[in-house]
Amino acid sequence: MYFQDLLQQLGLNLSPSSNPDLRGVNTLELARPDELAFLENKRFYPQLATTGAGALILPEEARVQQMATERQIPFVSVPNPRLVFAKAIALFHPPRSVVAGIHPTAILGEGVTLGENVFIGAYTTIGNGVTIGNDVQIYPNVTIYDQVTIGDRSVIHSQCSIHPHTTIGADCLIHSGVVIGDEGFGFVPNQDGSWWKMPQVGKVVVEDQVEIGSNSCIDRAALGVTLIEKGTKIDNLVQIGHGCRIGENSLLAGQVGLAGGVKLGQNVILAGQVGVTNHIQIGDRSVVAAQSGIAEDLPPRSEVMGYPAFNSKDFFKATVLFRRLPELYKIIKQLQAKL
Repeated sequence: MYFQDLLQQLGLNLSPSSNPDLRGVNTLELARPDELAFLENKRFYPQLATTGAGALILPEEARVQQMATERQIPFVSVPNPRLVFAKAIALFHPPRSVVAGIHPTAILGEGVTLGENVFIGAYTTIGNGVTIGNDVQIYPNVTIYDQVTIGDRSVIHSQCSIHPHTTIGADCLIHSGVVIGDEGFGFVPNQDGSWWKMPQVGKVVVEDQVEIGSNSCIDRAALGVTLIEKGTKIDNLVQIGHGCRIGENSLLAGQVGLAGGVKLGQNVILAGQVGVTNHIQIGDRSVVAAQSGIAEDLPPRSEVMGYPAFNSKDFFKATVLFRRLPELYKIIKQLQAKL
């Protein structure tokens, strides 16, 4: 694909200095003369001097543009190089297509409704009263319990378990090993110290365009709904407890754990291994740094880190002081001796 044609397909009305024929994409370090690469982070600026890429997507910065010009590498400059490059990858590597059909080893219960062009892989089991939309792909060894609904064009990869009364919207991507709608973790103490199991009779609703990473678990509510709103992206190994509500376009990185009843606003970002205690509310567009613990509500646009988490800027200041504690302790002891 010629560079100019690629840019047109990406919706960019830009003209590079030359028009190489590109056969793929690669990293700046490994790219060959027939591959496209991109640069965004200043950390990788030195690689411009050695890259073998045939064309580049660059930020709108004069320094890197000059470096590419001196090396005679065709480029375009855009506000968000990573986003443009991600779209370019999709052009060179379109989603895998499968032939619609039901494998003979698949088991379908009574009252199953199938849309058009549905693919159901080997050894998949589908319960009674399930509704599956158009162009849905369900890969081998998936278990779908009774009364589940799956929207158009959604993809469910191998070894997933979708429990009763779960609703999955359109254009969702559910990776291998995901469990949706299993029982929440609810127990009430008896007087003798044993635990009485609280029945979990709610359900899970996953709205459109949600992606859920491998081996993540989303528990059904004790009562009502566990809700994952439109456009949210969930990484691998994430635990979402019963009755949680995740706002639109939120991002949960690997090993995040949410206790029951947590409410996230829209566009919230939880980095890896963040833990949130039960019934906490986190406001829109908040960002929580990796390995932080949230034990109190956060207003919109909060930026916090640490355990217990507090303002990121204050945390960095406290970290500087923490590293100086041995020195400060020594000074205090010297002052005490003088006094």
